[in-house]
Amino acid sequence: MTDRRPTTCMRCAVGCGYLQTGADDGCGVDVSGNPDHPTSAGLKCQRGVRETVDPDAERLTEPLIRRGGELRPTDWDTALGVVTTRLVEALRRDADNVAVLGSGQQTNEAAYALGKVARGAFGTRYYDANTTLCMASAVAAYYQAFGSDAPPPTYDDVPLADTHVVWGANPAVAHPVLYRWIANSAADGRLIVVDPVETKTAADADVHVAPEPGTDLALARAVLTRVVERDGVDERFVDAHTEGFDETRAALPDVETAAATAGVDVETVERIAAALHADSLVYWGMGVNQSIQGTDTARALIDLCLATGNVGPGTGPFSLTGQANSMGNRVCASKGTWPGHRAFDDPDERREMAKFWGVPLSRLPESAGPGFVRIVDELARDNVDVCWTVATNPVAGMPDAGHVRDALSETFLVVQDAFRSDTVECADVVLPAATWGESAGTTTNMERRVSRVSAAVDPPEGVRQDVDIIAAIGNRIHPGLFDAPPLDPESLFEEVRELTAGTNADLSGISYDRLDDELAVRWPAPDADGEGSYRYYDGDADADGRWSFHTDSGRARFSTATHGRVPEPTGDDYPLTLTTGRTDGVYNTGMRTRGEGGEAGTGPPTARIHPETIAELLPAFDRGRTVLASRRAEVTVAVAPNDGVPPGMVWLPIHNAAANELTLSAVDPDSAEPNLKQCAVALRAPERSDPERDEVAAPR
Repeated sequence: MTDRRPTTCMRCAVGCGYLQTGADDGCGVDVSGNPDHPTSAGLKCQRGVRETVDPDAERLTEPLIRRGGELRPTDWDTALGVVTTRLVEALRRDADNVAVLGSGQQTNEAAYALGKVARGAFGTRYYDANTTLCMASAVAAYYQAFGSDAPPPTYDDVPLADTHVVWGANPAVAHPVLYRWIANSAADGRLIVVDPVETKTAADADVHVAPEPGTDLALARAVLTRVVERDGVDERFVDAHTEGFDETRAALPDVETAAATAGVDVETVERIAAALHADSLVYWGMGVNQSIQGTDTARALIDLCLATGNVGPGTGPFSLTGQANSMGNRVCASKGTWPGHRAFDDPDERREMAKFWGVPLSRLPESAGPGFVRIVDELARDNVDVCWTVATNPVAGMPDAGHVRDALSETFLVVQDAFRSDTVECADVVLPAATWGESAGTTTNMERRVSRVSAAVDPPEGVRQDVDIIAAIGNRIHPGLFDAPPLDPESLFEEVRELTAGTNADLSGISYDRLDDELAVRWPAPDADGEGSYRYYDGDADADGRWSFHTDSGRARFSTATHGRVPEPTGDDYPLTLTTGRTDGVYNTGMRTRGEGGEAGTGPPTARIHPETIAELLPAFDRGRTVLASRRAEVTVAVAPNDGVPPGMVWLPIHNAAANELTLSAVDPDSAEPNLKQCAVALRAPERSDPERDEVAAPR
């Protein structure tokens, strides 16, 4: 075996440090926890290890091109030549005739390079880096409340908190290492979980609150109303460091009405409000973000922290990021902002970017674009001729997947990925890329720590690095945009360092040499010695003048939104509510674990349904299966009776592509994030001719 090299796990956004070893023959990678890593101190989870060491997926090892309706092997020159020709033709018509869809699975360097091509070489508005499927609502809420992106707390604050409120998230499954810290701290304090379903995290809670899906904003406002009524407001902090609280207080609903909307009793609201008197961390995840009220709900959770003075060490609003490098994408990828969170619509910033990249100012788009869902809608309207996806699987991961599949199939689709995915099946050209364990660069975890990603083995022959594929395409469209591939990832990171210097997301004090020595450094890091800690805060929280938010006034801002509606209410035709969630051992669209069957595979997904619902609708079941129908599609599912799913609800794993055949593409108006967690469905009896129906036992 070769020497063990420090690296960072790229399965989720906790950012655990690993020691990685490649076999001497270049085949296979082994990993173990790195006890010296400042993020995880040697901790790891089985998902990160298993998906790395033994991915159960079909590897892409040569370029493919569609001929005669089938994807057939070709060489790199031919593949890149076809891609370039189609891009040039499309861009000749209009910059927005090309769409680019990236991913939170890319390194900082690959994300930066892709943004440089999409914005600087193509000039397209139709570019997203996966944030709008994951973190956009939290990002919008942070900007509106604090004037800047990223959660104020860090992992250092977890053991300091007395109360941990986990809202619309299941970190026991999604972020196992982080959850160990939460559970350890809550053992001496209190754990409150807000989730419609009794998840693995909820099963550990001192208090589990199960609101109706889509009513989290009503519940959050009910809690703030009770805080106000019980004199739980930290008036000193609110007066000294915030603005807009009087308007918030005037807009609050009465507790009884808001609690009833959420399907929660007032006593439960009282318990949450009382718990916030202690030092509290409020975490939230996709159950909040993936909603048409996602931004407003995230704002309401921030409001709870501000009103109760739960902002400062050991407290605060902490969004739990899904994809491994979503944070790095937001800093580096030129999606919602230019690198370093430079304002996208600022003329001075646009001039700076054009000069730095050596491209015409007029080429840079003036709008950051509409997000994943609306980009696909433009494809469906035949307004985009070429779409290029990189390390993402939109056919499986986006709502209303049938619509997505049709849109991508009718577009000239270039897919760049390491494994054969659902999206590859729609491709016209496939570009095989290196995966984690074969790539070098950096990544940024959810608490803003940048760390190295190292290669333990070379990729298979015929496979190229993401950055080299991106640079090859970029240079063919705008010669000289990059050095000639193969690129040194460090040179790309040096560009990021220079572009972020002096910004709110300053990485200029982080170098590869420093990361080799320290393993991980938290931004902002404007010099080579320090690193970021709790955001917006310096010193004693009890002293005025120690807080500096990035708003025009320097104060944090309250919000006034109240619950509106769910986008697709249940009714006579569709009387049940569908929600989705993560399963143990699987992440993203489950490409590395497709052998796991219904939870993350190509077989029918397993629907968890309460036994009472099964009994009430028994004619819809046949030998352990039923057909789950929404207004968009029908999917045959296996059935697992489960008391943790409330009556009237159906739960499906997000990792099975079939789940998103059913989901709804309505989006949050501020963040453009889709409403993936709630839609109306019905159960239908499966056709008796279904050849697979005998493979699953009947529910009991």
